[in-house]
Amino acid sequence: MKKIIFASLFLFAFINLSCSVYQTLVNVSRLKFKLGQVNSVLVDGISIQGKTSVKDFNALEVIKLTAAVANKSLPISFTLNVEAKNPNDGTGGYPKTNATIKAFPWKLYIENKETISGDLGHPVSVPGTGELTVIPIRVNLNLYKFFSDKGFEGIIKLALAISGEKGYSSNLALYAKPTVTSPIGDITYPGELKIVSKEFTN
Repeated sequence: MKKIIFASLFLFAFINLSCSVYQTLVNVSRLKFKLGQVNSVLVDGISIQGKTSVKDFNALEVIKLTAAVANKSLPISFTLNVEAKNPNDGTGGYPKTNATIKAFPWKLYIENKETISGDLGHPVSVPGTGELTVIPIRVNLNLYKFFSDKGFEGIIKLALAISGEKGYSSNLALYAKPTVTSPIGDITYPGELKIVSKEFTN
């Protein structure tokens, strides 16, 4: 009789644990990511806010940019905002669950070409409210290194395209493999997510 009771308790605990693990994995898998606005774009220290073509740069700026390209260097820096959404808000049969992104190793693709990589500097909390949490990623890279074949005007046009229409760029994609903390331990996504500006990815 004791063996039967012990076996029943073990089975009950195992089922509860399995359900908890499954629910946790489902909750984590429902996190969504999308590229938001691109802000504070600087090309060799020059702001491109309000500029849409090479003609919008003044003479001194053109001289500076031309010299940079001649030296095989055209640094660009910008903030790429990743929008995260946690739909586990307690509705639709899913329990309200907050999420903390512990790691977010990423690779930046520009016009489908891999460029630089990085990670978060600190964990980011994504509350289970269904509202957006913005994860700012500061990007610094040498455009010439990856797109020297485009020539001067082509690289400048690419820099302008990175800032995008109304701050949103279709030229960028981020491949990331998040690690999320949970009651059962850290959970790392089995594969990379492709995060773009058009729609949420989970």
